[in-house]
Amino acid sequence: MADDAVISPASDGLSPNSGIEITMEEVSGNSEEHLDGDGEKDFEIETDDLFGNEKIRMLDVKNHDLQNAIQHVLGTETSDLENDSEIGINSVDLDNDSEHITDTDEIQRNDQDSYNDHTLEFRGNGNENAIDTDTAVMDGQTDDTQGKSYLPPAVGMEFETYDDAYNYYNCYAKELGFGIRVKSSWTKRNSKEKRGAVLCCNCEGFKALKEASTRRKETRTGCLAMVRLRLVESNRWRLDEVKLEHNHLFDHERAQNSRSHKKVEAGAKRKLELAVDIEVQTIKLYRTPAVDAVSYGSSNEGELNNHVELLKCLKLRKSDTLALNNYFRQAQLVDPNFFYIMDLSDEGYLRNVFWIDSRSRAAYGYFGDVVVVDSTCLSNKHDIPLLAFSGLNHHGQSILLGCGLLVDESMESYLWLMRAWLTCMSGRPPQTIITDQCKALQVTISEVFPRAHHRLCLPLVIQSIHKRLGEVGESEIFRTILNRIVNNSLKAEEFEMAWEEMIQHFGIRDHEWLQSVYEDRERWVPVYSKDTVFAGIYTSRPDEHMFSYFHGYLREQMTLNEFFSIYELLQQKKIKKEALDDFETREFRPLFRTSCNYELLLSELYTKEIFLKFQEEVVLMSICFSITQIHVNGTIITYMVKERVAEGDTREAKNIEVVYDKVGLDVRCICSCFNFRGYLCRHALSVLKYNGVEEIPNQYILTRWRKDLKRLYTLDPGSNNIDITNPVQWFDHLYRRAMQVVSEGMKSEDHHMVAWQALKESLNKVRLVADKPV
Repeated sequence: MADDAVISPASDGLSPNSGIEITMEEVSGNSEEHLDGDGEKDFEIETDDLFGNEKIRMLDVKNHDLQNAIQHVLGTETSDLENDSEIGINSVDLDNDSEHITDTDEIQRNDQDSYNDHTLEFRGNGNENAIDTDTAVMDGQTDDTQGKSYLPPAVGMEFETYDDAYNYYNCYAKELGFGIRVKSSWTKRNSKEKRGAVLCCNCEGFKALKEASTRRKETRTGCLAMVRLRLVESNRWRLDEVKLEHNHLFDHERAQNSRSHKKVEAGAKRKLELAVDIEVQTIKLYRTPAVDAVSYGSSNEGELNNHVELLKCLKLRKSDTLALNNYFRQAQLVDPNFFYIMDLSDEGYLRNVFWIDSRSRAAYGYFGDVVVVDSTCLSNKHDIPLLAFSGLNHHGQSILLGCGLLVDESMESYLWLMRAWLTCMSGRPPQTIITDQCKALQVTISEVFPRAHHRLCLPLVIQSIHKRLGEVGESEIFRTILNRIVNNSLKAEEFEMAWEEMIQHFGIRDHEWLQSVYEDRERWVPVYSKDTVFAGIYTSRPDEHMFSYFHGYLREQMTLNEFFSIYELLQQKKIKKEALDDFETREFRPLFRTSCNYELLLSELYTKEIFLKFQEEVVLMSICFSITQIHVNGTIITYMVKERVAEGDTREAKNIEVVYDKVGLDVRCICSCFNFRGYLCRHALSVLKYNGVEEIPNQYILTRWRKDLKRLYTLDPGSNNIDITNPVQWFDHLYRRAMQVVSEGMKSEDHHMVAWQALKESLNKVRLVADKPV
């Protein structure tokens, strides 16, 4: 044994202050697998959590050459895969446990804080069962090179266990034509728990002099191909260093006889287990192979065929693959903060996709309180399996907050997409989420957003009732009664009694599906959602389609290329519409219809569209003709407001309860207009006026409707409080600030010139600082 050696990691990219010391012991480089050898030295890692208690990982995917990456996994040549992409991560997984190294030649520690997303594989056609694992077809052109069933290893790939990671690299090696061995591994001190390992090509290194004199043919070439595995805090094994280049030719025949591949054959029949990760705040970027050579070393072709038949992948046309690639590539050229992420099956097939542009990400900061999840394309089995997130802007217009393509409506797919979306939104969930009646989606919402109010889209529920009940549901009498019961009930007891009378009258008490809808009534009947914030995303009319951002633009049969064309046109249309609404709001001079001070006040604060809706409530204060105090509890007073049902007729009136707190200036109406619409109703306004309140309390003037708020659709650079000893936080903070300047500079030619000049001046100033003597 050689003397113990201490290697400083500072020169290899880690901060000199990282507090990491590596102590190792040299052993024979000829040993193939020494996982837990004797005479081991301690490998200690001590580091502070660079991000304190920050638990949310933000992943910003940036890929400046996605086309090369995709062509690589499809079997074509690329010149460089090492630097195609990067994902910034706002947390660092450094193990604080003491560790211990067992078989190593030399450990190199590189400070690699970026994930690579270039190992994405696009496969799919119109038939799920007609998947060819040997060739990849794109736009009708068949690649003659050998198909890749396993993705090339890449930094950031994660596996459930060490064995999964080993089996994946081993199968990848067998497919290419080389064998592998365990170059080194390390365990936790005083334990046999493995913490990390280096897997290398079996041509790595050279034989010792005494071994080289034997008659065995020299097979080692000093090959540097390897992967470094590390157990991270999420109890997954991550690749944190990858070298793909070999300095020798591949030999499939020799590889078949290597020790590592013989192990694969012994375990080939072990079943593949798919694990569903339901953690909320982290996202598994790669479903990397947890396989034991499903299609390698097995002589049972029936098992292989069954596996291929069960394989689920996104059903794309041949041209759709290029459309997806081209759109993402082009989007990132014009939008540096464009975010996308792809979900791959264990076999490397594309399953699910999520993307969002920087404008939508920034808009979520202003309008992310209520979000609609539109999955109608999925439930209606459109060719484009689209799921869209949307909300309302300050003009009450629908805005897009992200899109996804899903392989199916399973809980697994929904879980992946919701976690991806939440991670992109910095782990900040909305207050209210509105969806359709999909059970898998409902369960997913409760898992990923446990504190959010989950409600069903009322128009869709009403439409489904009409459809399911056949002739009864289509009758005009039933429609009128159902609408009155659902929308006019002010108390839960009132709704339940009216519902009972309705099902009794129409003889539909025993309708099983209708009964299930009734049991879920708290998610869709307004009377049960009075404490839920809808912020204007509320409609009781079945013919209103506020629920769908893409309503009227998509056909059941269309290609991805057609979809992205429509997507871009619609996005530009919405941006222009918002700019026009902003201009009209600035130029708007309202025609006042009453002498009420509330109307004047909010004409100065609200955008045009929201003010006109609020103005209608001010006008309708005239039909509230009587206010009576019916109960007093300290400073809290309950009033009964009488409202005329028919214009000019005081004999037929509706009684509305309004609760008012004189101290806190809180006013709550039983109709809950403020939660549903985002502004006070005529009943609450009448009570405020009755009590001499001249101005509407601030808590009832929502910031999201204000016209005097300057909204910047660039990502929030975050707090200025950063750890001055942490280079990772330096980079993250400076990058976000720079991207804010870039985004603002894209508005016009003048903006561009000012931004460019500012960046040049900043760079010159920074260089002057760097040139000062230390």
